[in-house]
Amino acid sequence: MNGWHGMRMAALAALGLVLAGCALGPSGKPPAMPEPVRYVAGPAPDAAPAGSPDLVAAWAPDASWWTAFGAPELDALVAEARAANPDLAAARRRLEAAREALRAQTGATELPSVDLGAQAARQRALGLPLELPPPLPELPRTSIYDTFVGQAQVRYAFDLFGSIRERNRALADRVEQQAAQWRAAREALAANVVSGALTLSALQVRLRILEAVADGLRRDEAESARRQALGAAPRAAVLDARRQAEAVAAQIPGLQARALAIRHALAVLLGRTPDQAPEAIPFERLALPARIPVLVPSALLAARPDVQAAQAALRAAAHDAGAASADLFPSLTLTAAMGRGGYDWSSAWSPGGALWSLAGGLTAPLFHGGALRAQRRASLQGYAAAEDDYRSTVLAAFREVADALSALEQAGAAQAAGDAAAGAARGVAADAARRAALGAVPPSAARAADRQADLAELDALDIRAQRLLDAVRLFHALGAPA
Repeated sequence: MNGWHGMRMAALAALGLVLAGCALGPSGKPPAMPEPVRYVAGPAPDAAPAGSPDLVAAWAPDASWWTAFGAPELDALVAEARAANPDLAAARRRLEAAREALRAQTGATELPSVDLGAQAARQRALGLPLELPPPLPELPRTSIYDTFVGQAQVRYAFDLFGSIRERNRALADRVEQQAAQWRAAREALAANVVSGALTLSALQVRLRILEAVADGLRRDEAESARRQALGAAPRAAVLDARRQAEAVAAQIPGLQARALAIRHALAVLLGRTPDQAPEAIPFERLALPARIPVLVPSALLAARPDVQAAQAALRAAAHDAGAASADLFPSLTLTAAMGRGGYDWSSAWSPGGALWSLAGGLTAPLFHGGALRAQRRASLQGYAAAEDDYRSTVLAAFREVADALSALEQAGAAQAAGDAAAGAARGVAADAARRAALGAVPPSAARAADRQADLAELDALDIRAQRLLDAVRLFHALGAPA
């Protein structure tokens, strides 16, 4: 009984050590993070400016947020980019390759390996010397014979303390990290396409306004030239009108080059060559989204691909630490082989041709110059760094949402003021046009008022375009469904 009791206690102790392998590393759980009560610093505004989007609390992001801008052309561009962008396709293929590599490593390390082998050989070799009576010498002799061997070999490494399991889990988490990074790239692609298309549309309107301003200034120059010819205006007036016209005209080529560069960039994002770049969407077809779902902080962390990638990296670091800890304990490997062999087929299949072997190897680390413990300490430091990276990623996510919200809120007030200024300038231009028609003021005064109205419209256009881009920025900051 004492012997049986001792064996049972030893078995329980071994089982305890095996189960302890599950707790050799950190937990891998994300550290607790404070959640903001309100994303933006300071008190909430009393009322949103007229025309502002309705910001509603939500628990899931909008999967097709770009449709909120009301332009079917924009929806088609995003769909084409997601289907044809080569960088996104390459990232997807690398992700699939990583998943296959994970399957390969898991199958190779967690399951037994079984191999079949067969060998047939014919050889001539030295035989045993003949025992002849002296004084005749012992002469060597040779023999020619065949050998036939076939066998199955099995090898399995028992993961006593979880070293193999922890490494496989670390690889699986890194594959999940790569998947989250791919989702982030997909959402960034959509945001870049939408932002580029919006910027291009606003730029086309700016070009039209500047061309109208330059045309009006050239007419002022022509009128000043006629008045100079009549002696009613000095030459300086002609030169000043020409300077203003050329100064505005000088801005147009640069803006045209910028518009082409944006079109070329959009073409590449869509998987096209630059000569097949898309045309600009008419700016009047684009509308500020009427409603934007703003995720609560806990839902934001689940929707942000970068936060999900940081969580996967944290889990992988925890499993790395567990594997480094398991390396300090013994490992057991079992190999077995079964087969048949003989000097001919009949002897190979006879009862005497059976072959087998069974071997077990136990390896315990004894002295490695402190390398194993140093590797464990390094893995624990890597885990601590992954925790810090996670905290930084979460705080950056909160900040991006806060910045986008504050920019959108402030842009609403700016747009109201810009539209009011543009409306007032248009009223002044209309009054000047009526007075010029009655002969109360020269046509140049009407054109000057109209030019001021165009410039005020340019300022209002910049605010409207920036507000659209701020909405894109907010949608992108809110993450995407998995």
